[in-house]
Amino acid sequence: MSTTTPRRRSSISDVARKAGVSVGTVSNVLNRPDRVSPTTRERVEDAISELQFVPNGSARQLRAGTITTVGAIVLDIGNPFFTEVARGIEDRLAEDDYTLMLASSDEDPDREARYLKLFEEHGVQGVLVVPSGDDIEPLLELRARGVNVVLLDATSPVPDISSAAVNDVVGGQLAGSHLIAEGHTRIAFINGVHTIRQCGDRYAGMLRAFDSAGLDASTDLVEVTAASLNADGGEAAMTHLLATTTAGVDRPTAVFCVNDLVALGVQRTLRRAGIDMPGEMAVVGYDDVNFAGELAIPLTSVRQPTHQLGYRAADLLLTEHQQGERFRPEQVQFQPELVVRASSSASAGSSGSSSGNPSGSSPTSAG
Repeated sequence: MSTTTPRRRSSISDVARKAGVSVGTVSNVLNRPDRVSPTTRERVEDAISELQFVPNGSARQLRAGTITTVGAIVLDIGNPFFTEVARGIEDRLAEDDYTLMLASSDEDPDREARYLKLFEEHGVQGVLVVPSGDDIEPLLELRARGVNVVLLDATSPVPDISSAAVNDVVGGQLAGSHLIAEGHTRIAFINGVHTIRQCGDRYAGMLRAFDSAGLDASTDLVEVTAASLNADGGEAAMTHLLATTTAGVDRPTAVFCVNDLVALGVQRTLRRAGIDMPGEMAVVGYDDVNFAGELAIPLTSVRQPTHQLGYRAADLLLTEHQQGERFRPEQVQFQPELVVRASSSASAGSSGSSSGNPSGSSPTSAG
């Protein structure tokens, strides 16, 4: 078996030696060709071609002050919800020839801080952040150093930072009201920690649904905190719930999941335990990601306008960068809607039907 040694990438110094000029002359050919005589410029261009030299575009842009990169930090890029949001971000950035650097915080504030530092060191024009906690002081400090910041999938607690979010209190209420209307009076909520804004807001929405129906959430709403907001976390939480409750006694007859990945894990657990959906246990997810309607038992879910969410957040960031001090921060909020499918309603068709707020694609904005 033969092996080959990777070819060393040619440097600007290699080009200078090949052309018999200084590094500064090569730099001028790349960045300010009008300053170089035609004969010298041709010699340098021939050397670039022969050596297959590829200029370091990011370094050149940094020196020229024209970096056109935006950083985004989400909770978990493995979640299809954030993948779809990222697509919306990319589509808006592409309109102005910006590129995206994407990272996952894994719900860890320390990891989030490391990525913020890395993005700043790379000279990004701004950052879009799904906060992993409720402390936004690092984001305020970053903004004070001249880096534009927009909160993504979170409502800004201060007027100086723009945000684009979905009204998750309404989303939680839609899910709770639906399950109560289906006849469930004891409901489980598999959630994350309340320091994650979405988790706290969706729980608040459930409380509203219980209050509106005259039910006592302190006894009839069973909250289980998942160790991770993915399918494995959903499986573990549902396994715990089944092991600590008794059917027909204190076991909930419905479960609302903080996102669709958690709901996927819940469905796996119920299927393995031989528990019928929705007859013995109704299931509702959140996000309405692309697989929700394709499961063996299609999943009822609270739909978020994912692409529009990412697109609008990126638009806010670029607008602030372009307008500078003239920009007035905005708080944009989209409304969710409930898509009812077979996992929570025996009468629902597999394609699902929408209820709740039918105008989820139309945001409200406050300056």
